[in-house]
Amino acid sequence: MTYRCLFGGFGALVVLTVIAGCNADRATKPSDNPPPVGTATIIDHSCTDLAAIPTGALAAARTSLHIAYGHTSHGSQLVTGMAGLVDFRGSTYSFNNGGTGGALDLRDTPFGGASDLGNPDLTSWAQATRDYLDADADVNVVIWSWCGQVSSASEIDIQTYLDLMGGLEQDYPSVRFVYMTGHLAGTGLTGNLHLRNEQIRAWCRAHDKILFDFADIESYDPDGAYFGDRRPDDGCNYDSDNNGSPDANWALIWQDAHPGEWYDCSAAHTYPVNANLKAYAAWWLWARLGGWAGR
Repeated sequence: MTYRCLFGGFGALVVLTVIAGCNADRATKPSDNPPPVGTATIIDHSCTDLAAIPTGALAAARTSLHIAYGHTSHGSQLVTGMAGLVDFRGSTYSFNNGGTGGALDLRDTPFGGASDLGNPDLTSWAQATRDYLDADADVNVVIWSWCGQVSSASEIDIQTYLDLMGGLEQDYPSVRFVYMTGHLAGTGLTGNLHLRNEQIRAWCRAHDKILFDFADIESYDPDGAYFGDRRPDDGCNYDSDNNGSPDANWALIWQDAHPGEWYDCSAAHTYPVNANLKAYAAWWLWARLGGWAGR
């Protein structure tokens, strides 16, 4: 059974990991009252209502989580968005490496030996994760993002990713690992990217994992308008008249129509509102990992 925006399963994730594993001293947990096992946690476009997250849930996340996040440029959209959110909404959303001053402990690109899920190859990230967790026993959440590798990945490649994640979950049972889909590339619902993202989604639903659905968040504007059937790309460009060529940009359209409802940030490859949404969804994820039951 799958619940959107709800956290399910201690060992589930899309690309997030709560530390635990080989070492007996890995006992740190994000919450003393974790959500029930047996449900998938899908963080997608429906998890971007920042106002719905209780202040207490945000505080619990800041207090209990120690997050390691590996990424390159596309994945930086989460961190860029989160940094801008601090200026936009205040210190409630503060974060830094180490969690000093009451901030969320988010260790940005701390891994050695791999840059993202496909760089330098499709498997090095797993050993990099093991090396880091063995050296940093306080980390209890691990999240990795893709760059553009899902677009060219085969079904076997994605299954390798899923299997490696499962191995980490087994060996580090007190760490939460978050899975992630690949960013949009303008190839539409029949393209390989969509098929491989669907493979990841289906696996996470069937096996009660935690998924940060990067591509789904890029497929909707903040009002919930859907663009996924109009060949959207990572820059929010889409084909408005279905003639096969991108000719509009949902982010620019929405930003122009909603002054004051979004904040500026220098998001790689895209426009600010896209990174805003990624930040909102990230905090939804942190709150769920911190013990929030969701809505």
